[in-house]
Amino acid sequence: MRQFVLCLLVLLSTIVSIQAQQPKKLNASEIYEAVQKLNVLASVLYIAAHPDDENTRLISYMANHVKARTAYLSLTRGDGGQNLIGPEIRELLGVIRTQELLAARSVDGGEQRFTRANDFGYSKHPDETLKIWDKDKVLSDVIWAIRTFKPDVIINRFDHRTPGRTHGHHTSSAMLSIEAFDLANDKTKYSSHLNLTDTWQPKRLFFNTSWWFYGSQENFEKADKSNMINFDVGVYYPTKGLSNNEVAAIASSQHLCQGFGRLSQRGTQQEYIEFLKGKPLDGSNDLFSGIDTSWNRIEGGEAIGTILKDIENSFDFMNPSTHLPKLIEGYKLIQNLPNDHWKSVKTKEILQIIEACTGLYIEVSANSPQAAPNSLIGLRMEVLNRSNVNIELASYNISTMTEGVSKSLSMLPNQKLNFLEDVIIPEDLNYTTPYWLNKKNDIGIYHVEKQELIGLPETPRGISVDFNLIMAKTPITITKPVIYRYSRPDKGELYRPFEIIPQVSGSISDKVFIFENDQQKEIEITVKAGKENIEGYVQMAHPNDWNVYPQKQKIQIENKGDIQKVVFTVIPPKNQSEGLITPIINIDGEYYTDELIEIDYDHIPFQTVLMPSVSKVVRLDIDKRGNNIGYIEGAGDVVPESLRQIGYNVTIIKPDQIAPKNLSNFDAIVVGIRAYNILDELKFKQRFLLDYVKEGGNLVVQYNTSRQLKTEQLAPYELKLSRDRVTDENANVKILKPEHPILNFPNKITADDFDGWVQERGLYFPNQWSDEFTPLLAMNDSGENSKKGSLIVAKYGKGNYIYTGLSFFREFPAGVPGAYRLFANLLSAGKEDKTQLKN
Repeated sequence: MRQFVLCLLVLLSTIVSIQAQQPKKLNASEIYEAVQKLNVLASVLYIAAHPDDENTRLISYMANHVKARTAYLSLTRGDGGQNLIGPEIRELLGVIRTQELLAARSVDGGEQRFTRANDFGYSKHPDETLKIWDKDKVLSDVIWAIRTFKPDVIINRFDHRTPGRTHGHHTSSAMLSIEAFDLANDKTKYSSHLNLTDTWQPKRLFFNTSWWFYGSQENFEKADKSNMINFDVGVYYPTKGLSNNEVAAIASSQHLCQGFGRLSQRGTQQEYIEFLKGKPLDGSNDLFSGIDTSWNRIEGGEAIGTILKDIENSFDFMNPSTHLPKLIEGYKLIQNLPNDHWKSVKTKEILQIIEACTGLYIEVSANSPQAAPNSLIGLRMEVLNRSNVNIELASYNISTMTEGVSKSLSMLPNQKLNFLEDVIIPEDLNYTTPYWLNKKNDIGIYHVEKQELIGLPETPRGISVDFNLIMAKTPITITKPVIYRYSRPDKGELYRPFEIIPQVSGSISDKVFIFENDQQKEIEITVKAGKENIEGYVQMAHPNDWNVYPQKQKIQIENKGDIQKVVFTVIPPKNQSEGLITPIINIDGEYYTDELIEIDYDHIPFQTVLMPSVSKVVRLDIDKRGNNIGYIEGAGDVVPESLRQIGYNVTIIKPDQIAPKNLSNFDAIVVGIRAYNILDELKFKQRFLLDYVKEGGNLVVQYNTSRQLKTEQLAPYELKLSRDRVTDENANVKILKPEHPILNFPNKITADDFDGWVQERGLYFPNQWSDEFTPLLAMNDSGENSKKGSLIVAKYGKGNYIYTGLSFFREFPAGVPGAYRLFANLLSAGKEDKTQLKN
């Protein structure tokens, strides 16, 4: 039975993944649900801090049961977290998590919004968070979200009254929401918004509470609930064949890079929201009590409501196109509404319904997934009327063309119309890349120049086509973005967004190059053509005390998409030094310095990201002992590649390869981050790793979370993980055992080795251990007690067991010299030259 449930979840996730790649097509049940939603003029804005903070049960309930327009405002894109499915971190991880949020919303029926706040990593207090974020800018963005979305009701995920009890980002999201609730209707606050939108006053503000915020279920049962509303979110949707909780679980499972794939749930479940401010409750269990959520709430809406309610009550599931005359009548009335907000929202909704009821299939597919400015692309347009309704294609307008193309063609039932157009990509069209990454960001905020872009989940697509139709003597325009449709023998029909890219891009083989001595290295640059017949040269910008040979190299690429690789010799200085190198590509006097990064996962649409092509070079004063390192991969990091940079021979050890005969030849074995959280096999293989240590091996275990460990015996002696962490990357580090071999061999570790660390010192430190362990370092965030669990060492048999919560997985990609030197010492443990140590 359990296997069947797992297979069902995989099937549902696969369906969602396929749908994430292609345009949505509504079936009859979905059309009916859309009509129901069209008849509700209510809106809910759910506010929290990160991807995965949102309560998908509540969002789905509001969107699918209440039929309210529902959005999730995530203040950040989750850039500071970890990635369980690949190597992307920081900005690229934020791109993935943005798309996972959109995938989740496509399941639970919500919409998605953001602010410019950058997830800089864990924060222990909102004071720190709001200082780093630049409170004024993020508050402006929350108010912008309220003024543009215009919610009747706001629901906070977190409690604004408990600073310091949870992630500082969490509490800050609630605090900003509380403040924005009062300011959004004040014309004197952030008045520049009013050039593009109006002020707005939400009616009520709630806090989505639960037993978790009270410490236990028992405490929550005893709590005063007189100021709360509760409702059963476990309702069943016959038109979906799913309960609300099943929909929510599938939505939540889209957060795959955070390991949120989970079994679906069914049955009754109570959700609670606490009233905070706004229009007082009237004693009912309705968060919209006293708020008119029908068409009657707006001038001119009563007639529309009468027409559309009749469609809902008499909906024809077998032939939805019979409702087209009344839908057209409702559409025309909506166009005359004086309320611009609801006019815009409901026009979009009813056009989707009209398109679906008539079975219209309209698609614009390019002959290539990417093109550069001034390139010629071919567009194939397919227009198909799959109903008996009389529809005329009057014309179509391609956004890059100054004039439309007249057609005046009757669209006969099920008779496909195909059109081909060649289009030149305008030179001034923006590249397709996440708009928030166009400028270098600060540690806590992204820089976005255009106000109208702030909060959008994605960059608007550069090319679209307006199809001008006539239905029931009424002009109707349906707009479609250009996509790329193709097929693969092993996957069938696939879709990709069509993207505008530079005519050339350059990337360096690695993001960090570590020079362990003054010997030169060959560094490869890959130049990729975004159009045909690229000709020019590439050179490398470098620090003044480094040398690069040759000065420049010619490139000539005939076909779009092809690459040319060139190799430069990089010569480091004699002494320790670090700096940045960048490829500069000159094509006819235009310089290109960006790298084209492609992100390709099945559960989200293909992503293209343009970022400065920059790598760090470090001339490192480092020594090491041992050569052969085994690495057991965990949740995704670049530690193996980083160790190869300093000359180690690193072999990836698969879980099924963990056996005595396969371990004995390694000078050290490193366990990747969170491996004990995600690798079930380690429960059975741990004894072999501990035997390896006992026989003289050197085992380095990187951080794991304190929850859901796969084995109860993480170490040979008692060791208990905690949630202790030091989030200040500049926190003072005290060396507890200056004489310990790990801090002296083969590199002398001093306080200077902790300079230049990024994002944090470390996380999930042990806070209890047996006397066999020796803590080597102490550190703490401001105002907290010293924490000694970041690096602890124990002799076990002939070998060394080392556990570290230090964030080497972040420091290595940043090229932090001290992190490399310290890790080399961990790998060299037990190989000390006793004479050298005495000297």
